[in-house]
Amino acid sequence: MFERVLSFLRDLPAGGTKSNADDPRVAASALLYHVMSADGVRQDVEWERFKKILAESYSISGRELDALAAAGERADNEAIDLYAFTSVLKRHLDAEARKAFIGLMWQIVYADGELHELEDNTVWRVAELIGVERRDRVEARREAAAEAPGAHGTSSDE
Repeated sequence: MFERVLSFLRDLPAGGTKSNADDPRVAASALLYHVMSADGVRQDVEWERFKKILAESYSISGRELDALAAAGERADNEAIDLYAFTSVLKRHLDAEARKAFIGLMWQIVYADGELHELEDNTVWRVAELIGVERRDRVEARREAAAEAPGAHGTSSDE
């Protein structure tokens, strides 16, 4: 299941001549980093999940993985809002890939076994901006929660 969800990211083009703001890999990394940091606490288990998703999505490791993670963190820290990233993903991903991306966000949210309201709100906003419907967002959340042993918390979606 995890491999199938991640496969869409492998098809995103590398940065090449684009600025980081227009690079879908950096945009995806920035949004994943953003949801990980939404509750104000970046736990090691969340950071490991974030890096694992990037590594498996792009078949990268080592310095290349560290560079993409750092680029996502830097882009998120410099961003005024989420639109710069969501607009890039909306242009580069089809509807199924956008739903899968929301699933990846939920996996990071539940990596620590908890759902914080700021994380829930972040995923909701990203889903709205990339055109993922409520029922698909809720289903992706339920799947991620079911895969996270000991997960707890509630959402306004239920």
